[in-house]
Amino acid sequence: MLKEDQLNQLKKALDPYLPVLGKATDAILDQEVSDYPIFILTNEIANIGIPLVDELKTMEDWSINASSLEEFSTKQVIQSGRVEDFRSIYKDAKDNFCLFIMEKGEAQFVFIPRSN
Repeated sequence: MLKEDQLNQLKKALDPYLPVLGKATDAILDQEVSDYPIFILTNEIANIGIPLVDELKTMEDWSINASSLEEFSTKQVIQSGRVEDFRSIYKDAKDNFCLFIMEKGEAQFVFIPRSN
């Protein structure tokens, strides 16, 4: 779990990319791709999601990919038996971004408020 200072650093680093995340969220929801968009932030190679922000144009060596709960389930990132548990903790995508942060072999989900 991210500490408050780490979360604040993350929010600050993501600030220039929030409009991109917002547009991607809206597209995923409006086109009924998923009710559960997930953004992967990684400094590793991610074989999941669609690239939104290339590591060469973003926060140091980070890339941002767009995905969904359905893809996470299909690729067994979230086991099928845990999908309902995830849905129960998922925060409304109209108000929050769901981030899956992969760094140094570790991964965690973080929700940050969506700025409009």
